[in-house]
Amino acid sequence: MDLPRPRAGENEIPIRVVAAGVDRFDIDMREGRLHEHIAHAFPLIPGWDAAGVVEELGESASRFRKGDRVWAYALKPTVQWGCYAEFVAVVEDHVALMPTGLLYEEAAAVPRAGLTALQCLATSAGFGSAIDVLVHEAHGGVGHFAVQLARNGGARVLGCTDSDHQAFVLAQGAVATVDVGREDFVEATRRHFPNGVDLVVDTVGGESLTRSRDLLKPDGRIASIAAPEPAAPGVASVVNLFGEPSGEQLHTLARLVDGGKLRPHVDRIYSLPAAAAAHKHVEARRGPGKVVLNL
Repeated sequence: MDLPRPRAGENEIPIRVVAAGVDRFDIDMREGRLHEHIAHAFPLIPGWDAAGVVEELGESASRFRKGDRVWAYALKPTVQWGCYAEFVAVVEDHVALMPTGLLYEEAAAVPRAGLTALQCLATSAGFGSAIDVLVHEAHGGVGHFAVQLARNGGARVLGCTDSDHQAFVLAQGAVATVDVGREDFVEATRRHFPNGVDLVVDTVGGESLTRSRDLLKPDGRIASIAAPEPAAPGVASVVNLFGEPSGEQLHTLARLVDGGKLRPHVDRIYSLPAAAAAHKHVEARRGPGKVVLNL
């Protein structure tokens, strides 16, 4: 439908969206599974990842100029005016300049997933050193960034994935993979890391989360975005279910991208009118990395 162009409030900037990321949480929101976690209002425009151009400056906004190429994680206290639209207004502190080497469609794949991966890894006191890390669903949006970021920090990474994505996860920097369709991931992890792991990055929950506790070193931690809150017994750390917006951390990710140390993988690009098809593709969990809408 046609809706009024969003007005930028205090400390917000309006962004003309060129590409928007498609997230599994968009589907959960559509299906009504997130009503206990975050408020929403109708009409509801999904989408939290945006790559685009600063259209103008809002009240008190001063960090950007009109025409700047930017990306943003547009999570708000109430989900309503999201990124599946020509314009979105975003808090200035949640926006950063895009990496110079990315297309808009590539940039839109990064914000929520990249920030969440970075924040999961940061829960480990040893992040940035030679620690052992297990990443569940390592081919996914958060997972493939977690593998790359951990590798860049000097970690040895073991990636859990299915048989179709073994080569992809190894290409992201994992030292080895676990084929979760054919192997027990606990036994496989112990073969690679007999002493256990320092950190588990969990985006799956359920049995993958509960059984991961048995793999931790004495000071090991689990960073989960799938655990219930408050933290499940034995889960050392629960990252906010949606991750936290941060322009400063987006700037860190941009430096890594421009330095050739981080690369988003775009599985498929859809037009905005084909958003329903994009959701079906994500629901089917067919490809690695992220799905993106081109506005």
